[in-house]
Amino acid sequence: MDEVKEPKKPLMTFWIIAMALLFLLNLVALPIAKSSQIQETDYGTFMKMTEEKKIDKVEIESNKILFTLKDDSNQKLQTVYETGLMDDAGLVERLYGAGAQFSSEIIEQQSPLLSFLLYWILPIVIFTVLGNIMRKKMLKNMTGDDSMTFGGGFGGLGMGKSNAKVYVKSSDGIKFSDVAGEEEAKENLQEIVTYLKNPTKYQEIGAKMPKGVLLVGPPGTGKTMLAKAVAGEADVPFFSMSGSEFVEMFVGMGAAKVRDLFKQAKEKAPCIVFIDEIDAIGGKRSSGGNYGGNDEREQTLNQLLTEMDGFEGNNGVIILAATNRPESLDAALTRPGRFDRRVPVELPDLKGREDILKVHAKKIKIADDIDFNKIARMAAGASGAELANIVNEAALRAVRDGRSFANESDMEESIEVVIAGYQKKNAILSDKEKLVVSYHEIGHALVAAMQDGTAPVQKITIIPRTSGALGYTMQVDKGNHYLVSKEELTSEIATLCGGRAAEEVEFNSISTGASNDIEKATKLARQMITQYGMSSDFGMVALETVNNQYLGGDASLACSPDTQTKIDQQVVRLVEQQHQKAVKILTENKRKMDELAQYLYEKETITGDEFMEILNRKPQLEDKSKAGAAAESESAPE
Repeated sequence: MDEVKEPKKPLMTFWIIAMALLFLLNLVALPIAKSSQIQETDYGTFMKMTEEKKIDKVEIESNKILFTLKDDSNQKLQTVYETGLMDDAGLVERLYGAGAQFSSEIIEQQSPLLSFLLYWILPIVIFTVLGNIMRKKMLKNMTGDDSMTFGGGFGGLGMGKSNAKVYVKSSDGIKFSDVAGEEEAKENLQEIVTYLKNPTKYQEIGAKMPKGVLLVGPPGTGKTMLAKAVAGEADVPFFSMSGSEFVEMFVGMGAAKVRDLFKQAKEKAPCIVFIDEIDAIGGKRSSGGNYGGNDEREQTLNQLLTEMDGFEGNNGVIILAATNRPESLDAALTRPGRFDRRVPVELPDLKGREDILKVHAKKIKIADDIDFNKIARMAAGASGAELANIVNEAALRAVRDGRSFANESDMEESIEVVIAGYQKKNAILSDKEKLVVSYHEIGHALVAAMQDGTAPVQKITIIPRTSGALGYTMQVDKGNHYLVSKEELTSEIATLCGGRAAEEVEFNSISTGASNDIEKATKLARQMITQYGMSSDFGMVALETVNNQYLGGDASLACSPDTQTKIDQQVVRLVEQQHQKAVKILTENKRKMDELAQYLYEKETITGDEFMEILNRKPQLEDKSKAGAAAESESAPE
């Protein structure tokens, strides 16, 4: 979609032409009189010139004497001499005797019109131009529009203009084929496209299309891109504006922008109006008194509600809006008749992630043997924007390595960059720290492998990362995982406790390396008790309310202080049980843990296949002991 911008009016050109005409008129009608220049001289020189009768004109003022010379009278630029006034009683008689002419205006004056222009008109013009420039900068800061438009808008300053970005169809317009991983959302929006292309068949049956469609979902899932794809498929103009652009410093400006936006939309119908981050103006209204900017936001919301009510169902204008916080929107905005339809744009599943990776991979040069299914499984929980970033990071890594295309290892490393940050090349661990980190990561992997229902280990590394991690263990599910059982959750907590448990079993000591594991295990245990109803003491009771499900899912407790104390006790007990379970698993498999940790210590990074191969083979120490026992039995006397 190509953005259509309003042409700017060249007012500065008008001012320049007007000023040039005024100066030209002055030069033709009233020529500028001869200019004069003043030169200071001493009184003795003045007396000598008087005696030599060189003085032409003289003017005696209260504190100085101005005079000209007869030799300069024919010159175009006449010099005026200035000297101080002395107590000389016979000065006037000597000047008369020398033939000097007394005058009151030796310095010739400029024309009246030129003086008027220079001392009155020119300052006004300068201040007007400076005022327009300052106003232009102020409007740009407030509204993002730097056009110096006089008419239309509030107070003739253009402040009430919506400044919406208008897009029309272009040769490379966005289509539904460019948006992957959101098949359900595209299916819901396809009906809007069909209506905009052929509204007659809906009108014949008496059906009305929704006035507004609300796109909700986490950041980076492609809500704005879907809105542009609808306009691209329907081949109609597309108005785009952010909710924050409606909020102004002056009361009433936001409402004026809403009116202007809908006025433009009616003129361009059929079209699509897209309001991004609508929660900036569509938040719930409070019942108490409002002060300051709150009044402005609510006036803007009231105007938006009014405009949406004024829209008829068949006028060809569809309103799309996007938000990450649908629970914060005012009920009057989401009722039927306004935003009738809510389209969830969720994080993509495995198939969706694979399709998104393939779409973005078309934009770069890649190897032919990349397993996008494997990359998609490694990037579980990633949004469309994050997947696009992964592909771009892979291309950047290929360039850094001097290659002309990206391969599968580039993709895998890009995922690790997104998860844990870049490798810290200069971070050097001591041998003791490196060994502790090796046992810590092997503890995670070994506990996970010895339990049922856990994701297979994909990779283990002890290379420090910029996120602060000294190492990490990557587990990758083989497919989509929508439901999680209580047993799987407890196994995950045990896996998180595996790192600390390995340190205790091997070194009989603990370190700070398990801080992130402790945080995750505690959060998961609390969710099991307060949200999932997996506690025998509380049963199926919601003790915690999830807020902003698309923005991190922060939760707030909804119970009494006594209940909160019991919840804390159960969380501690649950985590401790799984910690003891991890200690038991590692104690029973200590030989394997030692062998794997030593291998990781030497290699620094091992794959999941290498891990499982060592785990499934018999320990070398055990083989040697059996061989030694057999040799002793053969050499023993009968």
